[in-house]
Amino acid sequence: MSAKIIPANDPNALTASLEVLTAGGLVAFPTDTVYGLGCLVERAESIDRLFAVKGRDTSKAIAVLIGEIDHLPRVASGLGETAGGLAAHFWPGALTLVVPRNPALPANLSPLPTIGVRMPDHLFARNLLRQAGPLATTSANLSGWPSPVTAGDVLKQLNERVDLVIDGGACPGGVPSTVVDCTGADLRILREGAISRAQLEAWLGKNF
Repeated sequence: MSAKIIPANDPNALTASLEVLTAGGLVAFPTDTVYGLGCLVERAESIDRLFAVKGRDTSKAIAVLIGEIDHLPRVASGLGETAGGLAAHFWPGALTLVVPRNPALPANLSPLPTIGVRMPDHLFARNLLRQAGPLATTSANLSGWPSPVTAGDVLKQLNERVDLVIDGGACPGGVPSTVVDCTGADLRILREGAISRAQLEAWLGKNF
């Protein structure tokens, strides 16, 4: 069966998304970077399905999106001074911070004692995350394929594999988030994306 598609500006889009997520399903939705594919972070069986739908290696962690800073303790066991400063400056935005994970999270979310966390700068995504809570989220594409920037891109790759696609038009960023490991003495850029190394170094130079 093909995925159900609802425009992001449809009054029922948020309710339909919450219903699918609560039932253990997967929802593809727009963010400020690319389209994400998410499920409730507490649902281990849904996380298993997330890996299967993407064809993603289970040795690779799934990141988590949050809609408000109060949800952070559900995901992370602590940020630290530098990570907290980065979050305060760049969130909401295209920066994923790798931090110590909350040990209560499902084991299949990450094989490591760390987790990637981000707060997207996108109205629909933030509203969904505020109501649903943290979502285990990865880009809504098959592993190794281009990251999707439109609902059409999602459908070309995952049409019959997901339950609901929220069509919010083209994502404004179109480039995946930058990923920074904040768990060591020095920051490590694991993936340079929408936020450049120069932007991070400029912020660090002014604050540390």
